Amino acid sequence: MATTEYLSKLPGEDRDRQVQALPVSKKSWGRIADPGAIAMMLSDAVVILMAFGVAIVLRGILYHKASRFVAFTHDVAGAPVSAVLVGGFILAYLLVAHRYGLFSPLPQASELHTFRLTAQASLNAGLLLCGGLYMTGAFSVSRLLVILLIAAAIVALSVHRALWRRTRFRQYERGLETRNVVILGTNHFSCAVGQHIERDIRLGYRLRGYVATPDSIPGCEVPSHQLLGGIDCIRQLTRLHFIDEVVIAEPCSTEQVIRLVEEARELDLDIRTISGYFGELTADTPIEYLGAFPVVSLHRSKTRAIALALKRGVDIALSLAALILVFPTMLAIAIAIKIEGNGSIFYVSERIGKRGRVFPCFKFRTMVKDADRMKKGIAALNERDGILFKVTNDPRITRVGRMLRKYSLDELPQFLNVLRGEMSIVGPRPPIASEVEKYELEHFRRLEVLPGLTGLWQVQARQDSSFAKYIALDTAYVENWSFWLDLKILMRTAEVVLRGTGT
Repeated sequence: MATTEYLSKLPGEDRDRQVQALPVSKKSWGRIADPGAIAMMLSDAVVILMAFGVAIVLRGILYHKASRFVAFTHDVAGAPVSAVLVGGFILAYLLVAHRYGLFSPLPQASELHTFRLTAQASLNAGLLLCGGLYMTGAFSVSRLLVILLIAAAIVALSVHRALWRRTRFRQYERGLETRNVVILGTNHFSCAVGQHIERDIRLGYRLRGYVATPDSIPGCEVPSHQLLGGIDCIRQLTRLHFIDEVVIAEPCSTEQVIRLVEEARELDLDIRTISGYFGELTADTPIEYLGAFPVVSLHRSKTRAIALALKRGVDIALSLAALILVFPTMLAIAIAIKIEGNGSIFYVSERIGKRGRVFPCFKFRTMVKDADRMKKGIAALNERDGILFKVTNDPRITRVGRMLRKYSLDELPQFLNVLRGEMSIVGPRPPIASEVEKYELEHFRRLEVLPGLTGLWQVQARQDSSFAKYIALDTAYVENWSFWLDLKILMRTAEVVLRGTGT
């Protein structure tokens, strides 16, 4: 049934509700709230300030004698008009660059296209600045300084963009900052979209598989091992595979799309569709590109940009400060471990981090050699229920190790994991793979955030043997997270460490 036919047969209130359930925004300004976009805007502003400094120096060299250069630059840099000049240029550039999509968290595939847009945004910002100066009658502003500012900004921003692109692509190759995507559809076109995503790592996506619609024809084009299930399983698939986005690549009924968007609002999913599938409902929605394929957005997930950026900033600052302050302590611990036995100083285990990513977790070694192989022999002594493992008087723990665990000193090397972006200061503890293999569907909720050095469970129920309590506290943290909750947990962690309640 055509979209207009379906909507025309609905009662007035239902029709309005169904239409509103589709695109939540006709514009792309909502994307400005992404933490990555905010970071890029701030970094571009800093680059423009540096370019302004270069422009002042170049004007002094070109326009004034060397004997008068110091006095001139001091006058220009201190003049109020300079602040208005550079501020106006920064504001104009940010507005134009955002309109061109230069603050998208996913870099453009073509480097030349990115450079062209950057230069065009700088030139347009310069024209807007000149127009503003003319309208306000600021004829005393040096025209040469404005020209040099535009030129320096083009060069500096282009270099900045090139470095940012290369950094992002290296992250994508390591599996960092990628978005998990599923394709809704199983026909030949859906397969082409999926293969395009898989082949070009620079898009920043990781294809998790395909989802079938009720109208999908049996014997589909996609590989059978990549067919995850039907559209009715999208809630379970989102939790299990940490889906960020669904791309509709096969036409389906409007009713199915509406139900999908309503679920996306609950699950914080992005929904995009190939341009033209729902033309009347996305007529005013800007066209984006998924690689070579034009798409339009049906739903955008919400992000807590400021709080997330602040959390990451605190993580970096605290981990750097901690590593510097406790370095003498860490050195003493390393010497004590080495004196006590012949094993390695550090214990590195593979842990499951955010969205199921495997990373090496660093700790000081607190157990004897071959402790992992001895675990089966003491399995009967396990004091925890469910899938957790804990023995109070574990015979594998060394004397130095027991002291380290009492005051949680064995976890000091994990500040390196925080600095590398694999962990956070506060969050659920990172599980091992054997634990995750036994998870039920609702348990995967705790893997939607970065694991942490400390969390709700550590400060509220560290001695509680209940696996259900362990999961409940971690889930509560994920669902109710805020920057202030992190601060409360950090203050309580200090109290727990000083009491020496670790085992």
